[in-house]
Amino acid sequence: MDTIFALSSGAPPAAIAVIRISGPAARGALETLAGKVPLPRRLELARLRDSSGGLLDRALVSFFPASGSVTGEDLAELHLHGGRAVIAAVEGALAAITGLRRAEPGEFTRRALANGKIDLAEAEGLADLLMAETEIQRRVALGQAGGLLSRKVEAWRERVLALSAGLEAVLDFDDEDDVAVLPAQFAMGLLALSEEMEAALAAPSAEKLREGYRIAIAGPPNAGKSTLFNALLGSEAAIATPFAGTTRDVIERPVAIEGVPITLVDMAGLHDATSDPVEAIGIERAREELLRADLVLWLGPEGEGPPGCWEVAGQCDRADAPAKANARFEISAVTGEGIEQLIEAMVEQARSGLPAPGEAVLNQRQRILVRRASTALGEATSVSDHLIVAEHLRVARAAFDALLGRTATEDVLDAIFGRFCIGK
Repeated sequence: MDTIFALSSGAPPAAIAVIRISGPAARGALETLAGKVPLPRRLELARLRDSSGGLLDRALVSFFPASGSVTGEDLAELHLHGGRAVIAAVEGALAAITGLRRAEPGEFTRRALANGKIDLAEAEGLADLLMAETEIQRRVALGQAGGLLSRKVEAWRERVLALSAGLEAVLDFDDEDDVAVLPAQFAMGLLALSEEMEAALAAPSAEKLREGYRIAIAGPPNAGKSTLFNALLGSEAAIATPFAGTTRDVIERPVAIEGVPITLVDMAGLHDATSDPVEAIGIERAREELLRADLVLWLGPEGEGPPGCWEVAGQCDRADAPAKANARFEISAVTGEGIEQLIEAMVEQARSGLPAPGEAVLNQRQRILVRRASTALGEATSVSDHLIVAEHLRVARAAFDALLGRTATEDVLDAIFGRFCIGK
């Protein structure tokens, strides 16, 4: 296997740059550059030199044997001064060593998976952690990377294995020409497992957390949608004018409020009477957004918004503003009246609709596999043939193995590790 290297710290320039080397030639590469290999897991100061003896940098170096490294291979780290020229010179010296090459995106973590240091669910959590931009994203991803979901799935798998063992004993008994009956606890165990999985499937998805809770601002033309959009964002992201039809397309902006990821959506005013083909397209896209949104702030006539919307009486600073008898909020994006209360309610609503830290969260790939396992267990409760029941249990176990990466295909791995940066 090739030995790989890459910059594993942030983009230069920086105070410190960390280059990782992983693979069978890591020890030799470290000795070639530093002239020594320190004791395992200890940092030592060394002078790094190229093949001609020229000084590259004075750096701290360390070595981790395969048994104790994060990749499951011999691994070396070079802690350099973080200038671009220093990094380029050291990378050039490494590339000149036979058997070394630059790492592909996610290749260090992929090797950790191949060597049993992590499973695929933990790797996906690590990818989410690297992409986390808000506090709630960080905390949830940290739990996933730490094995929260993996432990849950492993526990499900162990319970299916126990049920399979009980079923095998009954099948062996059948071979002796006796009639064997599965105990009532068997069906109860299947049902309990399936219900647990259905509960996990009903919880908010990892994609929802990644994309943010989607809140759309809707209503007819000139209802103050863009002005409210700008007020919630705290910037002039949308053009707001007194003229109807100013907004003709969907505008969305991600924002983090109190550590909660939210995607705010502004859109064209909704009405039926238009002969403008461009405006008609904008209205159609706006109607599609109403279906996508997790929450709609309705600034139109009371009772005409989509089901579950929040009735918002906008422009309350104006004497001629349409009144609402049961408005959830009365606001003015111009004076700021009611905006703070609206934002607080939005954050609370978004927080309740997103995965919570400490909960196992499923992404789309994982949801498909958990659904497959749950369906198999549900079908196992509806048949009497013990061999068919055994096959349903095997399907459930296979789904769990795929979720944890024990039977993952190369295209699945390529898609997952393609999300990683080089050096991770």
